[in-house]
Amino acid sequence: GMNQFKDVFLGFDKRPYTRATSSQKCVRAGGKHNDLENVGYTARHHTFFEMLGNFSFGDYFKEDAIKYAWELLTDVFKLPKDKLTVTVYAEDDEAYAIWNNIIGVPAERIIRIGDNKGARYASDNFWMMGDTGPCGPCTEIFYDHGAHHFGGPPGSPDEDGDRYIEIWNNVFMQFNRDEAGVMHPLPKPSVDTGMGLERISAVLQHVHANYEIDLFQTLIAAAARETKTADLSSPSLKVLADHIRACSFLIADGVIAGNEGRGYVLRRIIRRAIRHGYKLGVRSAFFHKIVPDLVDEMGSAYPELTSNQERITEILKQEEDRFFETIENGMAILETELANTAAVFNGETAFKLHDTYGFPLDLTADICRERNVAVDTDAFNAAMTRQKEQARAAGKFKMATNLEYDGVATSFHGYDKLEANANITALYKDGVAVSTLKEGETGIVVLDNTPFYAESGGQIGDCGELRGANGIFEAEDTQKIQAAVFGHHGVLKTGSLNVGDQVTARVNTQARTSTMRNHSATHLMHKALREVLGEHVQQKGSLVDTGKTRFDFVHTAPMTDDEIAKVEQIVNAEILANAACQARVMDIESAQKTGAMMLFGEKYGDEVRVLDIGSSRELCGGTHVSRTGDIGLFKITSEGGVAAGVRRIEATTGEGALNLINTQQSLISSLANDLKAPVSELAAKVAQLSDHAKSLEKELARLKSKLASSQGDDLATQAIEVAGFKVLSATLDGADANALRETMDKLKDKLKSAAIVLASVSDG
Repeated sequence: GMNQFKDVFLGFDKRPYTRATSSQKCVRAGGKHNDLENVGYTARHHTFFEMLGNFSFGDYFKEDAIKYAWELLTDVFKLPKDKLTVTVYAEDDEAYAIWNNIIGVPAERIIRIGDNKGARYASDNFWMMGDTGPCGPCTEIFYDHGAHHFGGPPGSPDEDGDRYIEIWNNVFMQFNRDEAGVMHPLPKPSVDTGMGLERISAVLQHVHANYEIDLFQTLIAAAARETKTADLSSPSLKVLADHIRACSFLIADGVIAGNEGRGYVLRRIIRRAIRHGYKLGVRSAFFHKIVPDLVDEMGSAYPELTSNQERITEILKQEEDRFFETIENGMAILETELANTAAVFNGETAFKLHDTYGFPLDLTADICRERNVAVDTDAFNAAMTRQKEQARAAGKFKMATNLEYDGVATSFHGYDKLEANANITALYKDGVAVSTLKEGETGIVVLDNTPFYAESGGQIGDCGELRGANGIFEAEDTQKIQAAVFGHHGVLKTGSLNVGDQVTARVNTQARTSTMRNHSATHLMHKALREVLGEHVQQKGSLVDTGKTRFDFVHTAPMTDDEIAKVEQIVNAEILANAACQARVMDIESAQKTGAMMLFGEKYGDEVRVLDIGSSRELCGGTHVSRTGDIGLFKITSEGGVAAGVRRIEATTGEGALNLINTQQSLISSLANDLKAPVSELAAKVAQLSDHAKSLEKELARLKSKLASSQGDDLATQAIEVAGFKVLSATLDGADANALRETMDKLKDKLKSAAIVLASVSDG
């Protein structure tokens, strides 16, 4: 859409170009524009679609925009002019005149649309991105599919029919709407247009519905193949054809299925697809098998599909396997509730399906809609709120960061020095501003400048000391209380501190140095992971402190020992190279041109810091070593999974890595002494002892079996008769399960028909 150009339209941002065209991948499955519930049941709703657009930034305006649109549709695409109807905003006489007098569209095919949504400027033909911001009238072009389709022209009572289909919207950005609703003319009016590729493809291929175009027909056939469905008109097949596109492109762009944000959008779409497969009779993973068909259709235009095909397939199959484990039980509960529901589905049950069986609310609503049943969303939301409040009550919050402060911002000087003189601009105790902190009191100190790094980007805040003429404050942590205001959290050890006092701020050098080593090593490790595992590796989270680096990243399989060793080897080679590290501040566009790695979904300011460490180049505001050799040594301590498709590595550097190796060496030496074997033969010695232990276990089992056999012979004589039946109960001390079974078999052979109970007492 136009969000990327908002500041350009408003005149706040200048680009080196005044015109642009685009083809954008779009997903609609949540928020204001949520098409999910309609997909599969209408001719034109999708979760994924491609939007074509052209933009003018103070260059051409209404007349040329309309001319260009008409030329493309009628001269290039050869659409019959009498098949096209246009709409304009009722008050936009200029656009009306252009269509009528210059383009030559007859008046009966130009429709004025007024404020038809209950408020001033609330119109299908007045575009606004929100309550405030750039906006303006628009003109839409509709294709008439013919009288044999139900529906009336735009603005008529039957406008929602399928006869007249909007194919292009031209928005004329003329105003900036403020919070009071006042429209301020923009200094340079602009143009923003949008044409859905699927819609225009349907027109050009002489079909009525988007799902009838060649691309969708191929995907529908693939879905039918995997679900063994003969009826190609099934709405469920359309759902699968649509959803495979949305899911594949989201995964290719780095989204991982989860329970929050983009990850939950992806999971909802996947589970809706699985449910429609289930509806068609499928009871095991199938959806991922459509990926090759999609790649064949769209891989040449979007090479990211081809390069990520294996990963897309793997992630989809994992999600399918997980949901198929619970869908059967969830569907049983849902069907039971539906059988007892006349009009409204119980919201508490809907929440149980969501919380226990992984049914997104819209999936439950989708199923209920097919039975003309609504879901009690208020009760669902109430249950969700209760759970969140319980979780919040159980959690511990670190520190208050929403303190009221209207003083000067904190100037950070910690990249190149660890000590600075500063003035106290604010003091806080128990979250309230105070003028003085006294000895023994815990509080927060705000300075006008500081060498202390405030926690950000996964790196912990600095600790150290603030020393004034009358008191010493031990800073245990540094947090941002506002975007550019640093709070030094800690306790006053001696004396007192007052607002306005001058202090000397000293960062704990040892702690900062350890943190810098770990942070710089994280960058090298990220680069190495992409080299060893593949370009799909993306950072999902990190924690860098004095003792370790913890790094979460996108990858679907556990790392092998060889892969871990390769990553360590690459990082340590970079350390041995002792390359200089360089930080440069530049605008975001220049940073992108350098090829610097940027985190998916992260919001960056106009200026960013590009950090070169060895062969790694990333955007980072953290503190780092001067040369890679300063890291000293790098060692991975653990690797494991934290969520579906997300792995976690923990590693340490410098003294931490050296201490780890020394501890491991000490343990190995101790084992060698205990086993009376040189270190070089330790593995062979352990294997020998393991084989010997297994041999002894087999001999013990044989002796127990022999003992049980002899006991069985003796026990048969102890059977008694009760009401004409032989009954025997006995305890065999020390017998294991196998010995009990063998004894039971012998007794059954001897006694033929009897009630026998055998027990064993082991280890007390």
